[in-house]
Amino acid sequence: MSPRLSVLDRSHIPVGGSAQEALLETVRFAQEVERLGYHRIWVAEHHGVPGVAGAAPTVLAAAVAAATSRIRVGTGGVMLPNHQPLVVAEQFGVLASLFGDRIDVGLGRSLGFTGAIRKALGAEDASRFTEQITELLAYLDGGVTGVRAVPAEGLDLPVFVLATRNATSAAELGLPLVIASPLGEQKMLRTIDEYRQSFRPSRRTADPYVVVARSIAVAETTEAARRLLVPEAWANAWSRTRGEFPPLDDPDRVLARDMTDRERTHFTRAMQGHTCGTPDEVAVAVKDLVAKTDADELLVTTTAHDPDDRLDSYRLLASLIG
Repeated sequence: MSPRLSVLDRSHIPVGGSAQEALLETVRFAQEVERLGYHRIWVAEHHGVPGVAGAAPTVLAAAVAAATSRIRVGTGGVMLPNHQPLVVAEQFGVLASLFGDRIDVGLGRSLGFTGAIRKALGAEDASRFTEQITELLAYLDGGVTGVRAVPAEGLDLPVFVLATRNATSAAELGLPLVIASPLGEQKMLRTIDEYRQSFRPSRRTADPYVVVARSIAVAETTEAARRLLVPEAWANAWSRTRGEFPPLDDPDRVLARDMTDRERTHFTRAMQGHTCGTPDEVAVAVKDLVAKTDADELLVTTTAHDPDDRLDSYRLLASLIG
């Protein structure tokens, strides 16, 4: 069986564009991937990042849900150390009350990019992540004495846990796991195995459910697919050398740059670890990924300077997976 195919959108701002344009593009893009048959679209949370407009994922999710009718909508994710669990429960309760059973709760533990941002957010220690999720689930289930999480209480909201380094929280609480591979494929595969082995069935999820998040770029030629990756790879290199993730630049301008040795090293590294190529090449790579991970779902992120190029990639991928 083919895995479900879903989308993660980060509301990237292109050079010369605005945050407003990026957010409106996210809404337009959601309508397009809904037409292509994708299962769900999630939006992300980033704070103080000049190249990313998505600072308030539940607010953006509301706009996406209002502009669509079938596709599931959620967050990938709300970074729980930045928020009080009661407030998160209430926000998702409002979303589910307005848009029914299309809403997903995706929760992560990443802190702000800098110390100043973490202080401004009042972020808590990420070591309390499992405790915070447990508290959030209790609000959703109506199990907190003296506190009513209206209108979330009693709603059957699907809750997912985003992980990169370990999957302890997802396994202990019996929740679906969303995992990427920034530390390498072998680490990802070990983490998935550990999750499945230690999974405790819950009222929400009877069996382990694995969503593999992967950057995928598809184009008619291998070179064209690789060019889709260039703007974000350069933005990553810039952030590693200057401490700030910038708007996405045109790939021609990036490739024409006279990079320093340090910039070139980070750029080359950022161009690796993706699935990209022609439809035939990506079909083979995706089949291999699913065989290795036994993923129930793929959460795909494709970043490009040109929105039409990005949509073409998602269109080609949808035709491959069906």
